[in-house]
Amino acid sequence: MDPQFVGMVFESVIIICATIILVLILLKYLEKKHQLTLYLLLIFLLYTIAIIFSWLSKVLILYSGIDFIMDRNLSDPGTLFSWIIYRIIDFRISFVLLSIAIYLSYVLKVKVFEKGYNAIERVIVIITFATTFLCSLFLYEPGNVLLDAIAFLFIFIFMTMIYFPFMFRSYQSYRLTEEDLFKKAFLSLCLMSLFFIMVPFNFLLDRLTILAGGAGFTVFYFLAWIFVFLGIIGAYFGYIRPRTD
Repeated sequence: MDPQFVGMVFESVIIICATIILVLILLKYLEKKHQLTLYLLLIFLLYTIAIIFSWLSKVLILYSGIDFIMDRNLSDPGTLFSWIIYRIIDFRISFVLLSIAIYLSYVLKVKVFEKGYNAIERVIVIITFATTFLCSLFLYEPGNVLLDAIAFLFIFIFMTMIYFPFMFRSYQSYRLTEEDLFKKAFLSLCLMSLFFIMVPFNFLLDRLTILAGGAGFTVFYFLAWIFVFLGIIGAYFGYIRPRTD
């Protein structure tokens, strides 16, 4: 069976599951109109759209019949259309969406755990975000797996920069909180952070496997999107489910 087809079916299931969680978050936001819930909704909307673009890449490869997709040895037509299509099928649009979601996660972390922004940290985060965003779009050559691996590395660094402190603060709160409901919530947020760090890490391993001569669509590829879904579940049970205000 064509691995592209398997990936398309697998991602269809992940999209359906993620959409269900998104609807639950949206209903909670409409009920409470809480600003932090809105941030959470936007973050996971971006994650879900990123998966949709990854799914779309497989649809284009399998069914579009576009010449320069079907035969990657053809020269780049050099049109805006080809520029966009290449970045869809090689996940660069998904990278852009992930980088925006990670930056919004930083904003959410500050609002949940901090009293305000640390000026130096904020500058570093903005520079890293801009670098990741721009490299996702422009550090690119059709079929160049090494550049893809570098782009995944940027995403992994950015994700770890934001979510490791989030994980640490959540674990601290879990240890210090007495109430069982909130202990479970902070543990869920801690796991959410770990799951999201594992997403680009597994994608990076998948690209490195291809560089080493593998055919692609390794177990790491499928683990990456599973971790996205698990991260969304962790966020739902960590933030949405226990709220009583």
